Amino acid sequence: MTSIRQPAVAGTFYPGGSDQLSADVKCFLAAAEADLEPGAPVPKAIIAPHAGYVYSGVTAARAYVRLKPAADIIQRVIVLGPCHRVALSGLALSSATAFSTPLGDIPIDAEAADDIADLPQIQVFDATHTEEHSLEVQLPFLQAVLGEFKLLPLVVGEAGTEAVAEVLDRLWGGPETLIVISSDLSHFLDYDSARALDAKTCQAIENLAPQAIGNDQACGRNPVKGLLALAKRRGLKVETLDLCNSGDTAGTKERVVGYGAWAFFENDDFEAKTRALLDEYGPALLKLAAESIRHGLASNSALSVDLSDCPTALSAPGACFVTLKRDGQLRGCIGSAQTHRSLVIDVAENAFSSAFRDHRFAPLSLEEMDGLDLSISVLSPSSPMHITSEADLLKQLRPGIDGLIIEDQGKRALFLPSVWQQLPRSDQFLEHLKAKAGMPTGHWSQTFKAWRFIAAEISEAGK
Repeated sequence: MTSIRQPAVAGTFYPGGSDQLSADVKCFLAAAEADLEPGAPVPKAIIAPHAGYVYSGVTAARAYVRLKPAADIIQRVIVLGPCHRVALSGLALSSATAFSTPLGDIPIDAEAADDIADLPQIQVFDATHTEEHSLEVQLPFLQAVLGEFKLLPLVVGEAGTEAVAEVLDRLWGGPETLIVISSDLSHFLDYDSARALDAKTCQAIENLAPQAIGNDQACGRNPVKGLLALAKRRGLKVETLDLCNSGDTAGTKERVVGYGAWAFFENDDFEAKTRALLDEYGPALLKLAAESIRHGLASNSALSVDLSDCPTALSAPGACFVTLKRDGQLRGCIGSAQTHRSLVIDVAENAFSSAFRDHRFAPLSLEEMDGLDLSISVLSPSSPMHITSEADLLKQLRPGIDGLIIEDQGKRALFLPSVWQQLPRSDQFLEHLKAKAGMPTGHWSQTFKAWRFIAAEISEAGK
């Protein structure tokens, strides 16, 4: 049965006519784009205000304009906002099949709703959606920037930080999924008091510190705090895009409401930064790896590294794999899936282990040093993948980009992104990784877990 949630605040919070609404949103976005630096990264998540456009449209546009370069990539938007009309416990889905605005209907992502339906904090509760404006006011901006997409709207009531974080984590997805948190800041303080309190909230958001946000600091504090907790675990960075209040826009300064916009970024810049590091220090790391192998031949131990002699970029924590090949054939590959020591120490230790402790091969001999091909892959932090089936896992994988870790029933294995060169299809990639883990190629169970990461690689052919 088809049901469409009709707009509740068209004509009050924003124009009720499609032409005027489209023109206003385009005007807000154009003004924000004029201040935008070229090449600005696309956020994974944003926080945007939900007041009437005359008050907070300028601030909201500073977040939404960042999405334009990914208009063809983002296919699903998860929007969380607080309840202002009908209270609830937990988070509420809608039974509607679409949400409507004067700019058209947006289909609901029923598959995403099914993905979280089993969580105890989730319920379907249409009454809290019917008149709620916190979600609705975000939609025209999304329609203007993204065009067609699927929507999963969630009203957040009394819900703990971890309860919200769990929902977001399950829905996180890849670059096709955008997270939008709808929240205003302080309410009905005088101008100076509001600025002081909102500055504290801004600092808490920038520090990814949900515990520092009190009940009087943001009406959408519950979804905000859930995002902050998850952003910290996933290693996201945050950028403040705007901070103001109604006294700066269309209201008086006696009683104001605060507004802010923030963008949260994943490790999308990891490869660029790591590539820059390897461009500068890669030859030194390759030399270190080779020296550690030679040291192992002489003393049966890895080369000891004095961190005081290392550049800061190399003595900083890092995780790597060292791969050895001869005549194009694998000769050893050992590494660290997670950061647990300095990058230079990790390189030295893993080079030694690849040469002498890979159980698949005999220890490297002196004669094999000539013609040995050596490469180093520096890994990003891994992110858990929320998967419902093997088909879902294959759909989420990004060939040529993702490294993958799988685990089930005590068996675990990892493939670096470079393996895609030999196994370019997702099904091949996963089948061979299962075999590496000691699992049957057709294996699947409800306890199957997967994590993905990216990596930057440097190599040098042996002489």
